[in-house]
Amino acid sequence: MGLAITVGSFLISPFSKVIPDPVVDINPVSTTARGTEKAVFAGGCFWGLEAMFEEVRGVKDVQTGYSGGTEATANYARVSGGGTDHAESIEIVYDPAQVSYGELLKIFFSVGHDPTQVNRQGVDQGRQYRSAIFATTPEQKQVAQAYIDQLEESQAFDQAIATEVNDFDAFYPAEDYHQDFVQRNPAHPYVLVHDLPKLRKFRQQYSDKLKVQS
Repeated sequence: MGLAITVGSFLISPFSKVIPDPVVDINPVSTTARGTEKAVFAGGCFWGLEAMFEEVRGVKDVQTGYSGGTEATANYARVSGGGTDHAESIEIVYDPAQVSYGELLKIFFSVGHDPTQVNRQGVDQGRQYRSAIFATTPEQKQVAQAYIDQLEESQAFDQAIATEVNDFDAFYPAEDYHQDFVQRNPAHPYVLVHDLPKLRKFRQQYSDKLKVQS
């Protein structure tokens, strides 16, 4: 992700939108017998997305990484150049008995990023920062596409949704220093300007979805 934190003379504020619940979702009865499930999302810099979803009740683990390209070029030095077709992504391991795939999608679309931007998120530009969903099951693909259609029909956004819905192929974990980056680097300039404000908005908007703090 780029380290630029201003455009012109103003700061880029984190995206936040109130949108409807998904009409179509995966029935938890059909998934709980399988234990945990995985969801893979891409929406700009993976640092902030990881930090946000780590706080969602029912989410067991989140990793940053790369999806959409090959294993041979799945490293930050290559991906950050924009020519590998990877997207900076997060892999979410979650308990469908506690949080549904549709609920994760709503968070992703409403606070996680701006799904109307094409091959960029704010100051971060390039295909590696595209908005994408990598569906790990046919059910996920159906629910994701149905939700995008619902959001478009309801005109929830001022512009067309640019989010790609792709079949999941592989997820390649990012380098160790990218994992839990926001938690370990709260004073990093990019984190201060982009990720911490996003986290605050998420906590306000989804206070009922947060993990109980011990």
